[in-house]
Amino acid sequence: MLGLNTKDTRLLLIVIALTLSTPILLQPFAEGTGLAQFNAGYPDLMQRFAIFGIFAIGFNILFGLTGYLSFGHAAFLGVGSYSAVWMFKLLSMNILPGLILAVIVSGLFALLIGFVSLRRSGIYFSILTLAFAQMSFNLAYSVLTPITNGETGLQVTLNDPRILDGVNASPYTNLFGLPMSSSVKLELLGRLFTFNLGYYFCAVIAILAFYLSLRIFRSPFGLMLRAVKCNQQRMSYTGLNARPYTLAAFVISGMYAGLAGGLLAAMDPLAGAERMQWTASGEVVLMTILGGAGTLMGPVLGAGFIKYFENIFSKINDTVLHSWFAFLPDGIEDALVFVVQPFVGKGWQLTLGLVFMLVVVFLPGGLMEGGQRISAWIRRKSRKDDGRADSEHRPGTSPHIAE
Repeated sequence: MLGLNTKDTRLLLIVIALTLSTPILLQPFAEGTGLAQFNAGYPDLMQRFAIFGIFAIGFNILFGLTGYLSFGHAAFLGVGSYSAVWMFKLLSMNILPGLILAVIVSGLFALLIGFVSLRRSGIYFSILTLAFAQMSFNLAYSVLTPITNGETGLQVTLNDPRILDGVNASPYTNLFGLPMSSSVKLELLGRLFTFNLGYYFCAVIAILAFYLSLRIFRSPFGLMLRAVKCNQQRMSYTGLNARPYTLAAFVISGMYAGLAGGLLAAMDPLAGAERMQWTASGEVVLMTILGGAGTLMGPVLGAGFIKYFENIFSKINDTVLHSWFAFLPDGIEDALVFVVQPFVGKGWQLTLGLVFMLVVVFLPGGLMEGGQRISAWIRRKSRKDDGRADSEHRPGTSPHIAE
């Protein structure tokens, strides 16, 4: 199916099913209950799951396959956002032209930066990409203000020409007239599910991005990238020049980041220089390592994990904690709130840091390694139980002797 073997086809179908059913899976608790705080089935957060999943998938093509660690991918995220917003201002609020421009401009920008940065490897490559990202941030923040609108950020206004839309067109992003903000709400079994057009558009793009990365991983090109990561020096001894392959991976990765930036602008038509800060580059590194660098599903899991912590745990304040522990005596309630408070709300990053530290120490392969260990333990236990059952039912064999 679609050029994939049976195993990869099964994986793709699982990804499609999970992605399309996300509004249901992320709303497990009924509204009004104490656990409803952990629901994440609202459009803005689901859109970010899909968008940053695309960002991490693209970064994984570079870092996971070649081993080149870039600290400057936020530059392509920001360039994609600025390109899309300018398309919304000048041409049309239809998101497709904006996304196309975002991918093209980000790819060209990645070609320029990659051509220079890939002259070095290791920590020197990482520092070069970080330097380019910081230069891009400062240019957007204080130098190229006629293009970026500086610290205020670039946004759509009613006075923008929008040549294709005309004077009376809607100033909101849309897909051939369908607003990205349009949603349908359904109440089933005491839960309110929100099905948002913007999320499903991002979800379809994310599925296509995952499929493309799957094809890259399984292609001869992907095999060459793995050779670069394994031993680039030995590869050069065979007469193969690794630089064209690494540059192609860098450009593809930058185009993924530009697509993610364009989608951010499509869901909220605003582009600011903060998307190009080094912290945004570090975030995608965390997503990839936390989920499992070099794996197909790892970056997606890492992106969802971090965005979930960022949005859900940051909203847990003293009031929520007191409501959780209200059934306890006052002294114990206050003590528990005092203990838990530093790890939620404004301190959610402390919890994420501890989780990241534990994953790096005990699961170097990320969350995917944890899943593989659990599945291997289940298989071993199942085989052990099957063997014990066979020995108990084998004629003429004592169960005690079999054990």
